[in-house]
Amino acid sequence: MNLALTVLEIVAPVFLLAAIGLVWVKAGFEYRVEFVTRLAMTLSVPCLIFTALMKTRIESEALTGLLLAAIAAYAVLTLAAALLVWIVGLDARSYLAPLIFGNTGNLGLPLALFAFGEIGLSYAVVVFAVMAVWSFTFGIWVVSGGGSVTRALKEPLLWATLLGGLFLWQGWVTPRWLTNTLELTGQMAIPMMLITLGVAVARLNAGRMLQASLLALVKVVLCTGVAWGLGRLFHLDDVAFAVLVLQVATPVAVTSYLLAEKYGADSEAVAGLVVASTLASVLYLPLLLAAVL
Repeated sequence: MNLALTVLEIVAPVFLLAAIGLVWVKAGFEYRVEFVTRLAMTLSVPCLIFTALMKTRIESEALTGLLLAAIAAYAVLTLAAALLVWIVGLDARSYLAPLIFGNTGNLGLPLALFAFGEIGLSYAVVVFAVMAVWSFTFGIWVVSGGGSVTRALKEPLLWATLLGGLFLWQGWVTPRWLTNTLELTGQMAIPMMLITLGVAVARLNAGRMLQASLLALVKVVLCTGVAWGLGRLFHLDDVAFAVLVLQVATPVAVTSYLLAEKYGADSEAVAGLVVASTLASVLYLPLLLAAVL
């Protein structure tokens, strides 16, 4: 009973904030997803990542272990998803990225924060950074059908991660007035991203739901299995292991739909994956959280 209550206390804020976004749209109020997403990804999330890394007091050995485990997890997932897409005969431009990348920002970061506090958030930022860099390079390269993989160099997320890592390594801290400003800016990221998630899901026109539901189930099993196995292989501590599993197992991100729409992939199919996996996460994320607590 205590475990069930603990899990409910952790996941309820996540889904309630997303529900606010969904109800907001259904009520007919205006919500500019593109503006809010740009504000989050170029300002508030980089501030959140930088301050989380700068202020973390986790041993460098533990962070390094999680970093290597996250890199290995996404490498294995990329190979496994590519093999699955090839065997089933799916369009790689439309399906490969959604099968690899999860909603580690909108769902993963707040879930780690609510479940494990600031330490959990610090760990989650590391996994999110690995995912973001791989998504902005390889992911966009796949969805767009080729081209430059240097987009990551233009992303504030990358530089916030590198700068935060440098401050962590050197033990540096920014002046208190600047730290307060950065923290305040970063604090709006999590509620803003969760509300935006609800708005985006409410606006999606999901198609081919049977196939989407089956692929969403495959993604959950594949991502959970890979993260669980590599977390044990790298001998991560309990919190780092739990964060890795939860982050990698998050449902398909709305970003995958936006990229598919932008680059002319099958956006309707990706929308189905987003909706199916997000709805499924209401059931499987609490179960997964209970398993790793």
